[in-house]
This record gives sequence, C-alpha cells and structure tokens, in this order.
Amino acid sequence: MSYSRALPALARLKPDRLIRFRSTAASSRAQEKSEEAQLEPACTLVEKPCDVDLIAAHPDRTTKICVDFDNTREAYKSKDTLELLRSLLVFRLCAFDFLVDRNKELLDLSKKILGQTLFEKLMKMTFYGQFVAGEDQDAIKPLIAKNKAFGVGSVLDYSVEEDLTQEEAHRQFGDRRGGVISARTYFYADETKCDSHMETFIKCIKASAGSSVDGFSAIKMTALGRPQFLLQFSEVLVKWRRFFNLLAAQQGKDGMAVLEQKLEFEQLQDSLANLGVGAKQDIENWFTGEKLGSSGTIDLLDWNSLINDRTKISNLLVVPNVETGHLEPLLSRFTDEEERQMKRMLQRMDVLAKHAVENGVRLMVDAEQTYFQPAISRLTLEMQRIFNKQKPIIFNTYQCYLKEAYDNLSVDVELSRRESWCFGAKLVRGAYMHQERQRAAEIGYEDPINPDYESTNRMYHRCLEYILEEINHNRKASVMVASHNEDTVKFTLEKMNEMGLSPTENNVCFGQLLGMCDQISFPLGQAGFPVYKYVPYGPVNEVIPYLCRRAQENRGIMKGSQRERSLLYNELKRRLCEGQLFYNPGFY
Repeated sequence: MSYSRALPALARLKPDRLIRFRSTAASSRAQEKSEEAQLEPACTLVEKPCDVDLIAAHPDRTTKICVDFDNTREAYKSKDTLELLRSLLVFRLCAFDFLVDRNKELLDLSKKILGQTLFEKLMKMTFYGQFVAGEDQDAIKPLIAKNKAFGVGSVLDYSVEEDLTQEEAHRQFGDRRGGVISARTYFYADETKCDSHMETFIKCIKASAGSSVDGFSAIKMTALGRPQFLLQFSEVLVKWRRFFNLLAAQQGKDGMAVLEQKLEFEQLQDSLANLGVGAKQDIENWFTGEKLGSSGTIDLLDWNSLINDRTKISNLLVVPNVETGHLEPLLSRFTDEEERQMKRMLQRMDVLAKHAVENGVRLMVDAEQTYFQPAISRLTLEMQRIFNKQKPIIFNTYQCYLKEAYDNLSVDVELSRRESWCFGAKLVRGAYMHQERQRAAEIGYEDPINPDYESTNRMYHRCLEYILEEINHNRKASVMVASHNEDTVKFTLEKMNEMGLSPTENNVCFGQLLGMCDQISFPLGQAGFPVYKYVPYGPVNEVIPYLCRRAQENRGIMKGSQRERSLLYNELKRRLCEGQLFYNPGFY
C-alpha cells in the first residue's frame, strides 16, 4: 500500500461527509502588513489598563471594555494566600539557571533522599501543585470548577508524546532520544497501548464538555499510532514540497510569496519530461484528470493535490534528489502490518473527532517535532475537511518559531477558502527549539528555527494578523492565541477593536498554561473574553518530564517574571492591609 492511499483511507471512514473541490482560482489577498515592532521577550505587563472598544451585536453600537492587567484584586481573586506564596516561591526558583539546567538531576536526588512519599508531598506543595491539576480526572474537577467560576475555561491535556524507538531513531536520523526533554515521552509499545491512549482522550473530551461552553480538548497524534508512519509520510511531503520549489526556481519564481508561485503549465510539462519524471502526455493527464491547470498555471495547492490522487498517479512519481541529482521514488510501500497500523491510526483519529462533535468540544491537535509535523498537519487538515463543514471543530497548531510558519498557515487558509470549510488554528511560539537546533546541527541541514526571539515575535504577529483578517472577512475561521506575552495579548485586543470583532462571537480566544500568567488569563475572562488554561494531569512520577520541559522552554518567561512577582507581592500586601490574609476564593 502506498502513501497515496493514506489520506483517502481517512476519507473513506466517512465517505458521505467528504466533498472535494479543486480549483486554480486563488482568492485575493492584500499586500502584507509591515513588520511589527520588536517585542520584549519577558512576560511583561502594560503600564496602564488596555481600553478596548468592541463592536456589539449592532455595528453602529460599541461597548467599551477595560481590561486592567494591573488590578491584582481581580487577577488573583481565584487564589488563596498560600497559592500566592507558592507562586512566588516557584517563580523565584525558576529564575535560577542552575536549577533549571539541572532540574531532572535535582529531582532524582530529592526522590532518593526523601523517599517516594515525602517526595510526592514536596512536589504537590511546590512545582507539581503550581503547574499540574491533579493525578486523575476526578482529582482535577475542583480546580476546573473554580476556574470556570472566575471566567476561565479548561483545556484538558493528556501530555503524551510517542517517539521512535532507539533503534529507529539512530537509523533514521542519528540523534539520541535519551537527551530529549519532552512532556511524558513514550516509545511506541503496541496497538493496545494506542487504543488506551484513545480512550483517555475520549474521557478528556467528555470531561471538557462539562467544564465550559464550547470547550477544548488537546490530543497528540503520536499517541495514536506508530510514529514511524508519521516520519515516513512527513519525508514524502517534504520531498514533494522541495520538488515544487525546485521547479519554481527554474521558472524564476523562487523569491515570490508561496501562494504567488504559479508554475506555467507548458514549462512544467517540459521540465518534468526533461527530468525523466514521465512522458509529456502522461504528465498532462495527471493534471487534466483532476481538472488542474485549467488556468494555465499550477500553484502549491494544485501540486499538493497529486499526493492525494485517487487514480494512483502518485505511485509512479519520482523526484530528483537535490544532493545527488538522481531520480528516486517519491513514495514507498507499507508492509501488510504497517498498512494495518496506519489504518487503525486513522480510525482512532476519526473516532476522536466524532466524539468531539457529539460532545460539542473543539479538538486541538498539538504540534510536535518537525520530523513528524508535516504528516501531523496534513492528517489534521484532512480531519478539518471532513468535520469543519459547519463550524471549526478541529484546530491545527502552528509553531511560529519556525521559519515556514507563515507560509504553512497561509496555504492552509487558502485551501479552506477554496473548499469552503471552516479554518481553525492555535498559534504558539514553539516547544522544541533546543532539540530542533541540536538535531539540525548534528545532521547538517538548515536550522528551521527563526534566528532570535524578536523574529519569532514578528512571525507570531504576522500569522495572527493574517487569521484575524480572515475572521473579519468571513467570520468562519477561529484562532486560539496561545501566548504568555502581554504585548501579544494587547496586540490581539487592538486588532479585534480595529476590525470590530466581538468576544461574544467566540472566533478569537486566548490560552495560557496552568500556573502561569494568571494576571493575563483571569482579567480577560472576567472582561468577557473566551480564555482557557491548559490543564495537565497525571501521577507525580509520570509528569516529572513534563515539569522538566516546561521549566526549560519557559525559562525566559520565568526569568523575566519580575513584574509578575511584583504583582503577587502587591496582592499579598493588599490582603495584609485589608485583613484578608485568610481570604477564601469561594467567599469574595
């Protein structure tokens, strides 16, 4: 079975719900906005309240909503005093590089000295209690209910990441999995374990349905099947994209924006024939068979559609190896067992999406490492084609620390326009920067990460503005602004004001991690904006890797949290002066 059958297999799970549209007509798009001003890397706060005029139900009437991020009474009204003291302690400890760099060794040493019981109690009083909701779904219910009472929803996050086995990792790209800091990373065990992960995700979906209106649940694709399939399929997609770029360069279009790169059909036929990919007549049939090239040009979306061709044309495709110049097969074949594993993985995805629809929950597919991500994004897109016909149910995640983030986003938005389904996205800065850069250096390919934090900020704002313009254009798209950066939140509110986007429309929502930047989440929630906390849970020992990764990837925010610590101190002083040291959030 070839990779060309992987995506149709997903579609066949629910054939009556899948409609394909192919067109070369591109929708118009204004010139890109100028680069945004550089941002400070820390989670700093604005110096004054952010006044936002939001369009109400009638376009001629505005409602002014003041979001005051300096009001500690509102920001921390959901916290008792002990929780404030714990936050101060944890944030202070996370500001020390030595503790962050050696966190796993120090935690292992603490466990040996204290023993398992005392170690777990210590963790629940500090880091675990700050960033993790509880050990199981019953234990996290009080926290979910409390946050909901203060205007903040929950995204239940079963933080599982499957990865290649050690043998596969060495063979495929030579890096060492043992050095990876990642949230509860598991190697592929068997199909029964994947079924167990699916059942856990289903429980999360059902629990999310009761935690908030239009709730979210997060899933990880690598928990649903053997990651080797994702790795191999990603390689196919990357090769095919590079082949398009090569052909665009031959036509002198390599410097153009990705959606403006339109290959002249006659030149394309000649180029492919000269490369020995196929006979000119065969190449013409590939495109005309799907009614592609009718405008005389082929863009990236038309090009990508060949990977999903039902007539098995892609079985015959070969591409030139950019290093050797020799032709090599684009697609390989599955063994019978790999075919069964792939089919079960797609079936699990379909089951989860159907449960999300039935429970009124939006499903966010988390981003993962770049060697998995092309396949994850493509399979997520296939789910969006099926389940996002009426409203956005499936959300893809875009990591804006990647140089290709804007190109990937704009291509997917354009596809949603052409095929008339609702686009859904979560924007993050990224979670695997150190690992990705190390792997690029070891293997010898270009670093996929933006050169610095300011570049990532500009990329984030560029992607965000693009989606907001799409929402303003047709109100069908949705975005979660998953950011701890105060300037990014302020930027979003200002753009919503300019475009007349109301929080009640629920097209724009915000997300932060549990235990971080409460001074952003709770004022937004109390002002009527849809805002959610990512709520991880699990036994103490199993979430230690999650805590280690959060400490490292958020060290910049933690070290720059002096303003947040200052707010915590101010709230403690206010409670002391007003006799509220024993304040109970239930009776405010």
